[in-house]
Amino acid sequence: MSRRRPSFRSDADRREVTLLVVIGVVTILLWHSPYGAYLLYPFSILATWFHEMGHGLAAMAFGSQFERLVIFPDGSGYALYYSAQQQSRVAMATIAAAGLLGPTVAGCLLILASRTRRSTQFALFALGVALLASTFIWVRSTTGWVILPSIGVILLIIALKGSPAHKRLAVQFLGIQGCVSIYRDFGYLFSEGGNLGGQQQLSDTGYIERALLLPYWFWGVVITALIAIMVYYALRRVHLR
Repeated sequence: MSRRRPSFRSDADRREVTLLVVIGVVTILLWHSPYGAYLLYPFSILATWFHEMGHGLAAMAFGSQFERLVIFPDGSGYALYYSAQQQSRVAMATIAAAGLLGPTVAGCLLILASRTRRSTQFALFALGVALLASTFIWVRSTTGWVILPSIGVILLIIALKGSPAHKRLAVQFLGIQGCVSIYRDFGYLFSEGGNLGGQQQLSDTGYIERALLLPYWFWGVVITALIAIMVYYALRRVHLR
């Protein structure tokens, strides 16, 4: 028995997927162009927020206290959390991986939310509220205080006043930004560490290596594969039959 290959639901879905792919490719190119990073600066800060919130929320899931989230003007940042007891190796690896996977998970959820008008509006409203609430609770840097609430307010306005087409475009655009944000600094996945705020720090894959022993580049490959699978699944669920 032959298996039917997945196909687009309609020509509109085909065009929409093509547009999303183009947006993703253009975003990656702009991030690596001399001035493109300035055009995408708010989305770079948003990607950092997704990343650091991934660390912080994962830490909370393992019983730690999420203390603060700091975003520097250059788009780097960190999530500071405390644990009353020594974390297990699995917990350490999961918290580190949550930052790398956080933007893609958020991006895929936004793309999936675009399936219906109701879920699209809810996603915009929920993200806007999350940005405002997290800024008040955890963010402790001027860059975060300025950029994150601004994006949050804009999303709430779109959710309440935007047309269905504009809401869907906004959700899918933000979803793609989350999904491709790993390519802003793809080499970070395959490095042991770097400089943060003038201090040498292990990379997230470096922390996973320390916890689970296998080399950092192996975990970089695993996380890259997981990101590809999640993006394919999200696009397939929304646009393919």
